Amino acid sequence: MIVGLNIYSGLTRQKEPFVPLVPGQVGMYVCGITPYDASHIGHARSALVFDVVARHLRHRGYRVTFVRNYTDVDDKIIARAGRLGIPIGELTERHIKAYQEEMARLGVEPPTTEPRATQHIPQMVALIERLVAAGVAYAVDGDVYFEVRRFSPYGRHSGKNLEELLVGARVEVDERKRDPRDFALWKAAKPGEPSWPSPWGPGRPGWHIECSAMAMHYLGETFDLHGGGEDLVFPHHECEIAQSEAATGKPFARYWLYNGFVKLGAEKMSKSLGNVLTIEGLLRRHDPEALRLYLLQTHYRNPVEFSEEGVEGMRRPLERFRTLVDESAALVPTTREPGSEFQGGVRMLRDRFEAAMDDDFNTPQAVGALNLLASTLSEERERVRTGARGGHDFVAGVGVLIELGRVLGLSMKGTEARLAQSFEPESRARIDTLVQARDEARRQRDWARADALRAELDALGVALEDTPGGTKWKRKIGAPTAP
Repeated sequence: MIVGLNIYSGLTRQKEPFVPLVPGQVGMYVCGITPYDASHIGHARSALVFDVVARHLRHRGYRVTFVRNYTDVDDKIIARAGRLGIPIGELTERHIKAYQEEMARLGVEPPTTEPRATQHIPQMVALIERLVAAGVAYAVDGDVYFEVRRFSPYGRHSGKNLEELLVGARVEVDERKRDPRDFALWKAAKPGEPSWPSPWGPGRPGWHIECSAMAMHYLGETFDLHGGGEDLVFPHHECEIAQSEAATGKPFARYWLYNGFVKLGAEKMSKSLGNVLTIEGLLRRHDPEALRLYLLQTHYRNPVEFSEEGVEGMRRPLERFRTLVDESAALVPTTREPGSEFQGGVRMLRDRFEAAMDDDFNTPQAVGALNLLASTLSEERERVRTGARGGHDFVAGVGVLIELGRVLGLSMKGTEARLAQSFEPESRARIDTLVQARDEARRQRDWARADALRAELDALGVALEDTPGGTKWKRKIGAPTAP
């Protein structure tokens, strides 16, 4: 059932009741990565935040069309591909594939569509033509610029003063511009760079026009939610609003959501400082759901002070959730029991979880409700063990835990299944080979070899169980995820 939801909008800087353009439907656009290098924890946080936003909207009954783009042509991409001596398509494909694999391991559901800038050049050219025809853009030597003074609300979204921007460090110096603050919509081709045909000659799109064109192509000229990291407020989103609304005369996005930065102690994460935490590296060291739960402990609009120890601390609540799921799956409940205080407690905690998420996606409070639900379930489990209760309510309550956990992107898979799946496919294949070799050694009564193989598996973090039907294995709790 769709109920009241309040969202803090970056445009008005206050919480507002969420009222979609079309009842029961939500159009949502989030700025994705520029795939020129390995993705880092900042990318992970943004992806997790908006994954949870989409999950909760669906949980509340909305049909969500979620668009997240790839900026696959850009100055950084061109420079990196040039240094590596490879085509830009090869570079971007490599990093897009890696990002998608990392998102899958983090439990991030794929968006409805993931458009690439290079696949939507005609839409960008058409939008630029509209801006030129409207008199708010002009061409100079094959470049096309948006004329900022022609759009009076420019600066409203970010709170920037137009006059102050004249001396701002962000402004590029180009004497061909009518105003130093004007920004590029189309860039004339340079030797060795990728280019596409246009009415102004061969070239490539500017950064900002990409998102406007793709968002309007998939969601319409006005849509519900636009999201991204807080670093995109200016200039990217300010320019998106200007070019989109100048072309259409309509509001662009109605609600703007921004996630905060990830900080590493007193330092900002930076490649130049050598302190970038890549997603791939984090997934080698941590349970993906522990990383997810750690990041959700902070409200999405606030900065996260990252801590490796903090991520590891999330193993305990996760194992608690998973143990409850295991025990529920193994339990054969008796007939349905009459109403109880336990049932009322589960309903209350479900309401608390949903109220937290309805209040601008307050995941810290939602996680708190989930932990209280786990405590309530643990108490009921003890009553079932002593025979005081039949188990029906416990199983139903675990079902609620699973349902609400999925809103946060927690799979709640049973412990044994989760531990086995936490190895990379290559590692699982290696483990299977070693287990089979040990079984064969035991059949041959080569106990020395069997013991050596067990020791090797133990060093990989694998626990073995010898059964009449063969050897079963699982990852030991606390073992590394990629041996």
